[in-house]
Amino acid sequence: MRIAIPHSLDRNEARKRLREKAAQAAAKADGMAEVTTTFSDDDHMVMTVSAMGYTLDCGVELAETELVVEVDIPASLGFAKRMIEGMIREKSGKLLS
Repeated sequence: MRIAIPHSLDRNEARKRLREKAAQAAAKADGMAEVTTTFSDDDHMVMTVSAMGYTLDCGVELAETELVVEVDIPASLGFAKRMIEGMIREKSGKLLS
């Protein structure tokens, strides 16, 4: 699943916010899910979310005008695909706010 969240920040500000908020997001999820984040370069982050017996690996790319999240949803979670997409849109948008 590919989800693009538009933004209007300049690249350096978007990078700064993404790094700050990614660390906060991982800390806030404690107890509900295990979230780890690593950056492969300034514009690419790998986020792993483990909850309810599932582990989802997400690729996050900071593009010029959008934040792009790529995630493979297992077939066993197909019934929750729209809910997961909505949650990703909501939470990913907050990474740059």
